[in-house]
Amino acid sequence: MRESILSVVAQITNHYWQLARASNFSISSCTIDNVVSAYEQRSRMTRYMPLFRSCKTLRQLNELHAHLLVTDLFNTAQASTKLIESYAQMGSIKSSTHVFETYQNPDSFMWGVLIKCHVWSHAFEEAISLYNRMLCNAAQITNFVFPSVLRACAGFGDMLIGAKVHGRIIKCGFDNDPFIETSLLGLYGELGCLTDARKVFDDIPVRDLVSWSSIISCYVDKGEANEALEMFRLLVHERVKLDWVVMLSVTEACSKLGILKLAKSIHGYIVRRRVDTCEALDNSLIEMYSSCDDLFSAERIFVNMANRTFISWTSMIYCYNRSDQFKEAFEIFVKMLELKVEPNVITIMGVLKSCSGLSWLREGKLIHCYALKKGMTFQDDCLGPVLIELYAGCGKLGYCEKALHATGERNVVSWNTLISINVRQGLFEEALVLFVQMRKRGLMLDVFSLSSAISACGNVGSLQLGRQIHGYAIKRCILGEFVENALIGMYSRCGFSDSACMIFNDIKQKSSVAWNSIISGFVHSGNSLEAIHLVDQMYLNCHKITDVVFLSAIQACADMVYLEKGKWLHHKLIIMDMIPGIEKDILKRRTGDTGHYSLLSNIYAEIGNWAAREKTRGIMERSGHKKVPGYSAI
Repeated sequence: MRESILSVVAQITNHYWQLARASNFSISSCTIDNVVSAYEQRSRMTRYMPLFRSCKTLRQLNELHAHLLVTDLFNTAQASTKLIESYAQMGSIKSSTHVFETYQNPDSFMWGVLIKCHVWSHAFEEAISLYNRMLCNAAQITNFVFPSVLRACAGFGDMLIGAKVHGRIIKCGFDNDPFIETSLLGLYGELGCLTDARKVFDDIPVRDLVSWSSIISCYVDKGEANEALEMFRLLVHERVKLDWVVMLSVTEACSKLGILKLAKSIHGYIVRRRVDTCEALDNSLIEMYSSCDDLFSAERIFVNMANRTFISWTSMIYCYNRSDQFKEAFEIFVKMLELKVEPNVITIMGVLKSCSGLSWLREGKLIHCYALKKGMTFQDDCLGPVLIELYAGCGKLGYCEKALHATGERNVVSWNTLISINVRQGLFEEALVLFVQMRKRGLMLDVFSLSSAISACGNVGSLQLGRQIHGYAIKRCILGEFVENALIGMYSRCGFSDSACMIFNDIKQKSSVAWNSIISGFVHSGNSLEAIHLVDQMYLNCHKITDVVFLSAIQACADMVYLEKGKWLHHKLIIMDMIPGIEKDILKRRTGDTGHYSLLSNIYAEIGNWAAREKTRGIMERSGHKKVPGYSAI
């Protein structure tokens, strides 16, 4: 009998020792009383856990915190960890840090929770600093810590620290942990190190759907759509059931490529494999077909959607805008309001773009008032520029400057938009005045500010100011495709062809825009022979020749009276299907303006095609439009 009692006591004692280990008590200094006390505290704390979930405000959480202090439950690791997490969820990261600092000897899990809370708050630098402190203070490191640390490294944008963390992961033997491997993929992908991301992916012994989705997403986010689709092709051979998360990245890759046949193939795969769809995937499919100029398929997906939120309606507004069907986009917005679907800031941006495309000033003002009534501010980097575009599109440049001041003096994007609008409308001196004002206010200039100002300098022949801006760009390291192309055009127009050629030759990967800049610059400065030579080089190097480049080249041939070269260019234009019909370009606008019809009828009259002239006049009369004397759309 005595032996059986001792056996039971031994089992109970062993159970309490296990509880002691879980409660972070030192085994060598524990007594049975300590163990029993720890067990009772843990049991009491378990009863308090639902109270944390019931706290809806910071005040309620403070009251619970005070109660835990009075009842001496605050000193348990479970209570302190839960308080750290709860305060962070309430948005009070300072309180989370205070709770952590007042707890003696926090374990690795508590360190990990605090680091995770700082990542939630986008305090990435502080999270990395906590990790470095943990290395010096924690007895051991668990795998729970590293996903949050890697996310902090990605958010902070420091590849050197990320590489050191990766080394620590290997040293601790956690390099086969699936959650850590996925976090490593996210780190390398977000920082643009796709080669390292692919190496991590290839080293994963057993790849699950999450790891496949991560690597595909990495390629898509960095613009490597073809590589993303190649990874998807490999995934298909794995014969695993795909979910909507993977297909979301795949459809985004198709959107970037804009190939309709490929888009339909991906959509067909989703239907055949019965991939569970959701609103996000349907919206991505709408975007995909819109990028491929297949508005009919986009409309069909939208109509067949079971549940349409404001995101779906907004997607269709942008879809119509991309196809220049601004009236249909506006009608979608009206239908959205009729169905009591609340728009957001992105929706308002889209419908303002529609009003700008239609030159509907009255409707644009109504949308502006509606947005203000709903509490939307135009002082952010999104709405202000769209509002300026609206008034500029309606010919109200005076309103644009008022809108600039209304959207905030420090709004760099709004300043850039207004400068760009003045350049596009030929108001180069006004654009330069705005640029100088922007500089005097101490606003941070970027590639868009500089490229617009440089273009204005080229058009007014202000070489001195153009050179000063060039020097500023070099000093601030704000060079790139936009600035370089603008510099080429500026130096060419000012007669400094050598400087333009030097910049052009330094560009490693020359885009069609760069070629057009140098060619049109030479034509404008009267160096037509060099312009024709560059067109030949562009063609021999298998670059895609745009219609703008062709027009510059034809102008050069006309200046040099190179009839044979002009005929050759004309022949290439026809082969590449770059000459649209006159009616397709003029009549498709549908703006309600009669100037298009009058211009077309005059062209037919000049070439003696009287039947076509009468037909055009008839169309104008049947539409109810009348020519206003002395008025031109231009």
